[in-house]
Amino acid sequence: MEMLNPHCAVDRDGRGVVRLTICNAGTLNILSSAVTDGLREGLEKLAGDKSIRAVILAGESEKSMIGGADIKEMARLDQKSAEAFITRLRDLCEAVRHFPAPVIARLPGWCLGGGLEVAASCDFRIAAHDAKFGMPEVRVGIPSVVHAALLPRLIGWGRARWLVMTAENIDAPTALAWGLVDMVAKQGGLDAAVEHTVKTLLECGPEALRSQKALLRQWEELPLTESVNVSVGVFGKSFLTGEPQRLMQGFLDRKK
Repeated sequence: MEMLNPHCAVDRDGRGVVRLTICNAGTLNILSSAVTDGLREGLEKLAGDKSIRAVILAGESEKSMIGGADIKEMARLDQKSAEAFITRLRDLCEAVRHFPAPVIARLPGWCLGGGLEVAASCDFRIAAHDAKFGMPEVRVGIPSVVHAALLPRLIGWGRARWLVMTAENIDAPTALAWGLVDMVAKQGGLDAAVEHTVKTLLECGPEALRSQKALLRQWEELPLTESVNVSVGVFGKSFLTGEPQRLMQGFLDRKK
């Protein structure tokens, strides 16, 4: 394991898959300012490495990927420092969303508040059978903000409203039914479920996946007609990589 900084470690395999582990953040992998900055810096350092095919985001503890933001730190904030604190979280979530390769959230145990915002920023969310999800901010006197704005896009306005206004937790089967997570692993099978997703991604063209992720970010924000039209140029540029020619010819050769 290579330590990129005190809060961010990476393991790489020969396939171009990186497991990025949040370190030294307590048993629930809590996001203090230092942890948030460390994780963002790690992602930004890796973003320029075109050999990376996929990233698995994981916590050092099996109790959570990220349990939430640091309440002890937040309890001492004033308006100015609160805005600085939440800006750090915003920038971390944006680093996940803008990471060129697919990012998979490995979700054991608790995924709350800022942790759920980071998970929502990932491309895929794979949960343990006993994982729990929630947005408890209103119970401690603050609104859910920044990338909580992704929740209505993932699960619809009614369910997003339920999470952020009741502060009630939901279990993994409910999260799957709502579309908050993509897969719930069998007991003891979280890493196998993550690996299943990794293998599926590795069967795809790496340049095509990067283009697709970038397009999806644009589709989240653009009107439909503009989303359709911007795709035309991206489709054309994909043929400059040589990847379509190689993979299509391989497909045709297998059909002979």
